[in-house]
Amino acid sequence: MDLSSFLQDLSLSLTEKPLPLCSHPPITELLDGLREHLTGATDAELCALIDRVERFFLMGDPHWLFCPPPANQGAEQQQEVGSEGGWAELQGAYVALVDALARCAALPLCHEDSGSLPTADYKTIPERVIALSSALKALLEALAERERGCGADREQQHKLLLAVAPQICVFAVTHDQVQNWTNQKSRQAAQSLQGALLWAGHWRDSAHLLIGDERREEEGGQEKIQGILGGILDILQPQLTKDTWWHCEAVKLVFAWTLLQVTRPSLSSHLPRLLPPALLLNDHYRRENCMLGIRCLHHIVVNTAAAELRQLNRASVVYEALFKHLYTTDAAVIQLTLSSLLDILLVLEKPPLSLSPASCRRRPCRHDDVLRLILTHMEAEHKVELRRVYAVALPQYIHRMGVAVCRHLKRLERVVLRYLEVEDPPEEHNRLKVLEVLQETLITAWPR
Repeated sequence: MDLSSFLQDLSLSLTEKPLPLCSHPPITELLDGLREHLTGATDAELCALIDRVERFFLMGDPHWLFCPPPANQGAEQQQEVGSEGGWAELQGAYVALVDALARCAALPLCHEDSGSLPTADYKTIPERVIALSSALKALLEALAERERGCGADREQQHKLLLAVAPQICVFAVTHDQVQNWTNQKSRQAAQSLQGALLWAGHWRDSAHLLIGDERREEEGGQEKIQGILGGILDILQPQLTKDTWWHCEAVKLVFAWTLLQVTRPSLSSHLPRLLPPALLLNDHYRRENCMLGIRCLHHIVVNTAAAELRQLNRASVVYEALFKHLYTTDAAVIQLTLSSLLDILLVLEKPPLSLSPASCRRRPCRHDDVLRLILTHMEAEHKVELRRVYAVALPQYIHRMGVAVCRHLKRLERVVLRYLEVEDPPEEHNRLKVLEVLQETLITAWPR
């Protein structure tokens, strides 16, 4: 088949009579040809080819575009057009084509784990993203129109949408962020594509797109709207290994965007696939990656049942991963860590405050370990920014300790005195927070 000639004939049909369906080649054959041309096209040919793909979806007959051809055309015994094998072949062809389109705007790889690539390396990306977003949007609109117009094959059409949606979503999120590889126009194009995806699949927002739920149809029945979280993780998983995740700058951003959209109870079922990449980010030496990892871990802790986190010792692993950040001197990292530790400690053990006076003697626990290290660092800290971070977090830990704070009174007394002695103009945040600590300590540790 001469693909170029056929696309030319198809584009001419916009002003002339449409080509009869009998003259069209099998759609799967044409999709494979488009994919091969996209893969082998040069930079000069790519823009024109993407434009032809867009017009192909805009002008092609919807019945021909989204229905599988007979299994053996011309044979005496042909399978039905809607056979399962034919639909699987059609889905595979469309998934491969969408993947080829997305690769046309793939980011250059980083060969060293040393930071971002210069902006000049991404100079061709925004223009391609605009063209690709328009082509993918045309595909979604044609598919949505076909799904709404057909009856018996509506379920298969929706499955086709679910098959291509994960790759389209990853593409849109990659280019929807303020980064070196985007500009205002490319971000607008990516946002428009994401809106078209939500509209095509009847999803309300990004969280609904990932998780899905049940909705009531007009007839009064229940129809489950599936999410695409599993499909997105299938795409990201091969790139989220210890040795490869830093090769592409967008991978960590797409993963974090995906994770932070998922809340309980949906997160638990995907926890084995979400926790390891979050730990990889948390352990990285670069500040921005470390902070992103801490945010991901905190989100996992807040949105996962405590019993689920305690299985397979996951909670202890998260605690140790966060606890080591208390030894850093970066104020932003410390602030995120102290907030996250408060939540993971509740998963691992009951806070000393919750123990009744009649219970057995309160034994030292992880709360004591964290508070002891915080006070040790506060006592020797001289940086104003870090002193403020510690002062803001300390009252919550003192309240959590309850009367067990008596174990730390000597060190706590020295911290309170030193923080009250040093001015912190103009609002005097440090002094106010330390006075709050003193008040909480007097209330909880007063002799009874």
